[in-house]
This record gives sequence, structure tokens and C-alpha cells, in this order.
Amino acid sequence: MKRSHLLLVVFLPIFSATVAAQSGQSNKTSPAKTVTANPEPAIDTEAERRVREREAHIESVLISLATDAGAFKDQRLRARTQSRIADGLWKNDPDRARSLFRKAWEAAEVADAELQQQIQKEIREQQAKNPGGGYSVSSPPELRPEVLRLAVKHDPALGEAFLAKLSEQKAQEGSANNRAGSQARDYAVNQRLGVAKQLLSDGDKERALQFADPLMETVSMNTIDFLSSLREKSPADADQRYAAMLSFAAASPQSDPNTASLLSSYIFTPHLYVMFIGFGGASQAHMSAKSVPAEVAPALRAAFFRAASQILMRPMPPPGQNQPSGTVINKYYVIKRLMPLFERFATAEATAGLRQQLEALSSMVTEDQRQKQEEPVRQGIRPQEPKQAPEQGLLEKVDQVKTSAERDALYGQLALNRAEAADLSARAYVDKIEEVELRRSARAYVDALLSYNAIGKRDAEQALEIARTGELTHLQRVWTMSRAANLLMRTDKARALQILDDATTEARRIGASDPDSPRAFLAIANNLFRIDRARGWDLMNDVVKAANSAPDFTGEGGKLAFQINASGVQSSHGHFIGEFDVANIFQSLAHENYERALELAQVFEREGPRANAVMAIALGSKK
Repeated sequence: MKRSHLLLVVFLPIFSATVAAQSGQSNKTSPAKTVTANPEPAIDTEAERRVREREAHIESVLISLATDAGAFKDQRLRARTQSRIADGLWKNDPDRARSLFRKAWEAAEVADAELQQQIQKEIREQQAKNPGGGYSVSSPPELRPEVLRLAVKHDPALGEAFLAKLSEQKAQEGSANNRAGSQARDYAVNQRLGVAKQLLSDGDKERALQFADPLMETVSMNTIDFLSSLREKSPADADQRYAAMLSFAAASPQSDPNTASLLSSYIFTPHLYVMFIGFGGASQAHMSAKSVPAEVAPALRAAFFRAASQILMRPMPPPGQNQPSGTVINKYYVIKRLMPLFERFATAEATAGLRQQLEALSSMVTEDQRQKQEEPVRQGIRPQEPKQAPEQGLLEKVDQVKTSAERDALYGQLALNRAEAADLSARAYVDKIEEVELRRSARAYVDALLSYNAIGKRDAEQALEIARTGELTHLQRVWTMSRAANLLMRTDKARALQILDDATTEARRIGASDPDSPRAFLAIANNLFRIDRARGWDLMNDVVKAANSAPDFTGEGGKLAFQINASGVQSSHGHFIGEFDVANIFQSLAHENYERALELAQVFEREGPRANAVMAIALGSKK
């Protein structure tokens, strides 16, 4: 914005002088002197000089921060800061950036090792409290893949080196923790494909294929999903690799019915995958919200049916001779799923053979098994059968159960269903729960979910009603109010400002050392800055003060989380909220006043918030 203002101020006087000269020339009888000076290059030179100065300053800020990051005690913060700065510096200083990537990798190795130690410690503690029982551990993502994916964008050789190290380290970790070596291999494969998909989304198809091609003989959900993503950008390249994959799959003795099901996804249900596992279980995965059948050449579609037929028509191994549990029922489900596709597109001979196979398998499974898994069998291929309203079925059970605990569980489930639909009647079901503690936890969860879904539906009035009367945490209430104010700012600015004032009052109720305190003020500041920039700047003083008082606040990873885990009622939600982090607001502040934003970022006393704020300003300004 400042650059545009500068151009306007400089350009207008020159433009006026030029017009005046032209006017004078038309009034004089003698020829006017020709003006040979062209002011435009001067404007360009001045503007370019200022741009160069800004870029040099940004680079200086990043280099200084990278130096500071080398002394950060938090290895996780060190790795993230160094890798992100390396990403930003690569264009102008690849040697320095490459060195930073290597340092970031070393820090990430330490951070990930510490994370694994912490996870194993938590597992041991849970097992000690519950001998013979299970355990549940939640942890942040590992850092090595993050560093890898930033490095590979700029230096494939360095990325390959990091990937090789990661694969070796994962194999060692698996051996130390008694995990199968196949898990380590799968992890390495998924990381390679993750890198390839990132490169593809960044528009670097050639490098993406360089990383993915060694895996294209393997049929898996991830390899096929990569091909589906590739097809959206380059159909010929994707179809060529899919045709080769079909040939490998048809010839491989390892191919099973699920292989055919996965292969069908590329053509008929891109990004939607259905497999049948265990003894008649089902697994569904939606890798994208959109799944539209691919318009492939008839020859490629015919090649799929030949490969699928070869796989599905293989004779079943005799019972007891290397026949995995569930082989019959799972093959039955896959053929039942693919049968409509064969009937529509395959040859009559192939269709007849597969129908005979289905009939033979049908005689080997029970009536209950034949009716089971209808939804995954139909998913994406045939219209889904109408379902009974879940509430109706649960309400019918309420009158049939014998204990209050069973009734409470049913009312809890009814409440969750209604809350998912942002229906306030969920609260009435909560009130029917007799057990006090379950009713309390259910009310807190339902109100949190209702407020989140009301904002999702852009229903400011319902969100505000829940914020006023609901059993919400301070942070949940602040977020709900600030987002409702955002929805109202165009139609009722005065009311939106009042709501943000009330949210600020609520934020002050959070304990000073609680990391939710700076997150709450950040949520308000992000929305206030959109309405009243001067007041937004003022509120940043509260943000910095709160951050400096909260030792565990790092400036990123802010999350809105709520869950219920009681007898018969289990559900959880976790959503990363960008407005809880320093990056969003500091990018906005920098666009308004770069120098002032940078000065404000330096007031953070702790490494995390300061580093994340400075990176948001500098890297955001480079874009």
C-alpha cells in the first residue's frame, strides 16, 4: 500500500508539469523547446530502489533471525524457524539456505527423538495404570517430514538425502520398538508420495514424477491417489502410468480382490477408496471432497476390466492352506461392488464369468453377511439405499432398554446427532440424561459443537445465543463472539464492535499464565482489525502482554478442541484456528505498516511468539 502511495505522489507533479508544458506550447507562436527528458525512468528507478531496500532489509531480518534460531533451546522451534527461513532465502542465497536446511534437519532429528521418548513414556504410564488394557496417545506431527518437503522444492538431491536418512532412522526406530519392518517401509513410501503430491500441487510436475515414479508399480491408496491428482493436471502422463500399473497388478501373485477395488477408483471413483478387511469389515477413505468419474479412453477402461477379471477370477486357495481370515466374504463384497461396472462396461464373457464367481461365493457366506456392508458396497457406484432416520431408531430403543445408564447413552447419542446438524433441540436431549456427570460433560460438548456449527452455517444470531447461555470455555466463547462479529460487520458495524468489546471482557477472565489468554486476544484482534484498524493496533498491546505472561504459548498451533468420552457416548472435535496464531494478524499489520509491525514483534519476550511473528512479517512481505 505504501508503494502505491509513493508512486501517486511522485507521478502527479510530473504529469502536471508535462500538461503545462504542452499547454504553453499550443499558446506560443514560436515553436516551444522540445522536452527531451523522460520522467518515467526516474519514477521506475526510485520505485525499484525502494523495493530493493525493502527486500534487502527483509533478507537481513531473516538472516538475523536464523542466527538467533541456532541458539533456541526448543529444538522443534529451531527446526521450523531454520527450515522456513531457508525456504524464504533460497532464491537470493541458495548456499546459505542449503546450510540452514541441514541445520534444521539436525534439530528436527533431536526434536523427533524427544517426541518418541515422550510417547513411549506416556504409553508405559497408561499401561501401568491399566495392565492389559489399551492406550491412547496424542502427539504433534514429526518435524523431519516438514523439513524434507520444504527442502525438496528447491534441491531434489538434498531431498533424496533427507528421505534416505528418514527411511533408515524409521527402520531403526521400528526395530527398537519391536514394530514390523514393513511399517517403516510404508512410512518411507508415504513420505515419498507426500513429497511428490506437494511438488505436483506447486506446479513442478517433472520433479513430482521423479519422486513418485519408483513407486508406480505398487497398487495402494496413496499411489493411485497420486495418479488421480496427476490426471487433473496431465491426463496423458497419468493414464500411461495407470496402464503400466494394471499390467503389473494383473501379473503379480500378490494382487488380491482389494487390489481390483483400488484400481477401479482411478476411473470410476477418483479420490474415493473402498476396501474390505478382516472378517467382513470395511474401510472407506475420501481423499478429496470431490469424486467425478474420469473420462478415459475406451482402451484404458477395457484394460482395467481385463486386469480386474484376471485378479478376481483366480481360484480360491483350499480352506486351511494359506487362506487369510475373511478371504471369501471380502472377495464376495468386492465382486458385488464392481459387478454393476462390469455389467455396464465389460465384455459379456467377462461379466458372465464374474457373475458365476459371485454366485459361488454367495453360497459360502451367510444371509447376514450378504446383507452387511451395503453402504460401502454401493459407495460411489450405485445409489445409496435410503436410511432410517437415526433419531427414530434411537428413540425406539429408549423405550426398550431396562437401565437408566442405557437410556442416558441413547439420549447422549441423540444429542450428538442433533448438535452435528446445528439443531438447538440437542440441548433438550441432554436435559433428559439422569447421571449428573454425564449430563454436565454432554452439555459442554454439545454447546461447543453447536457454536462451532452455527459459525460454519454463518448463523450469527444462533452463535451469539449459545455464547450467551452455553456451557463454553472462555476461549470457546471468545472465538464464537469474535466470529459472529465478523459475520455482522458489514450489516451492523456498531453492533459488531460492541460484541468484540464484550469478547475482550471475556478474554480478560482467562488466567494470565494460560496460553488460551493470548489466543483469545488474537482472535479478537484479527476481527477487530478488519473493522477498526486503529483499535486493532491498540489491542495488540494486550496480545503481547498476554503472550509474555504465558510460558507455554508458542505463537502457532492454536486449536479449538472439545470431546466427550463417557460410557456409550464418545466423540471428539479438533480444529486448528489460524486466528489463534500470531502469523495471521502480523501479516495484516505488516501490510498496513511494516516497520511498526516489526517493532511490535520484537516486544515478545519468548522465542516462539517472536520468531513466528517476525517470520510472518518477513516471509509474508516477500510474497
